[in-house]
Amino acid sequence: MAEFLVKMADERGHVLQQVESGVSEQEIRERFVQQGFMVYSIRSRRGLLPIGKAGRKKVLKADQFVIFNQQFLTLIKAGLPILKSLNILSKRQKNVRFKAILENVQERVKSGELLSQAFEAQGATSKIYTTTLLAGERSGNLEEVLGRFISFQRITVSFRKKLIASLWYPALLICALTVMLTFLMTYVVPQFADLYSSLNAKLPAMTVFMLGIGRSIQNYYPVILGSLLAVAILITLWVRSESGSKMLDSLRYKLPLFGEIWMKYQIAMFSRTLSTLLSGGLPLVPSLETASQSINSFKISSNVGYASNRVREGRALSFSLEETKFFPDLALEMIEVGESTGALPAMLNSVAEFYEEDVQNSLTTAMQLVEPVILIFMGITVAIVLLSLYLPIFSLGAQQ
Repeated sequence: MAEFLVKMADERGHVLQQVESGVSEQEIRERFVQQGFMVYSIRSRRGLLPIGKAGRKKVLKADQFVIFNQQFLTLIKAGLPILKSLNILSKRQKNVRFKAILENVQERVKSGELLSQAFEAQGATSKIYTTTLLAGERSGNLEEVLGRFISFQRITVSFRKKLIASLWYPALLICALTVMLTFLMTYVVPQFADLYSSLNAKLPAMTVFMLGIGRSIQNYYPVILGSLLAVAILITLWVRSESGSKMLDSLRYKLPLFGEIWMKYQIAMFSRTLSTLLSGGLPLVPSLETASQSINSFKISSNVGYASNRVREGRALSFSLEETKFFPDLALEMIEVGESTGALPAMLNSVAEFYEEDVQNSLTTAMQLVEPVILIFMGITVAIVLLSLYLPIFSLGAQQ
């Protein structure tokens, strides 16, 4: 079936846009009209950007999705059918986009699709979620598998929040420095420029240079702002492109101090993802393939993809990962022990816990070094600006 980009509005007038699979435009239009939607346009996805680039669907918020799955699991455990549970949760959902997704999932399940297929068609959930659901459906143990996914998501969300919280203070310091320099260069420096031009005094080279920068900013600020905005847009477009994303991902690993932290973070996410999939009853090769597609780092994703091919050929997972020359020795040794003892999911969880703690400790240490450096840089920068402005006043006072 072909894929089409559908733009429509629900009964409340909320405009929605999503990708749908269907035989033809007419078939899709009739499907949504029967569901009560007003269809504005249907376009074939040929020629549009593929999913994974700028045209990809926006993934649901992790916190919101965890709450939904927890409620969904509770209803299923209480003995309610899947369709009834989806109906209850969609009616209670306040987020318009999520509500439309759940209603569409409900319609697809009602028409005979598997729950995993219905969620996969939305393009708003991770690959690991749909694969986990599929494993639960095949094994007939959806409750247990869904419970493991919820635990996985809670740990992942909590870990990310801790990392983001540790970066807030340095980010605020950088913002404060930017605001301070902007104020000095756009207001204070021009005031001193007017003062010194009325005095007709001979100014030091340092002061002349600083006043020149201040005048340039004051006279050409629309051009400067436009240029900065254009550069920001170009960088954003470049980062969203496949080549830009790959280059940026490669640069992250080469950063001093933070490159190693980023690598450990990705290994922790990979280990926990693979452990969750294996615990759900999925075989090793499909688990590796799903983990490879779920990781947001091109470098580790390609390495896991290579290891997946080697495992398919009959190689051990630890040996396959070792061939990539990317994974640390400690992680490889722990995975090897897990394989030899038949406790690979548990050992992968241990790898994830070890590197998550290591990342938090390393990031705390790094921030203890970075924060003083930013403060010192702020002090030196402000001191240079003020010294260049007040130096002529000191000279004039000495001459009198």
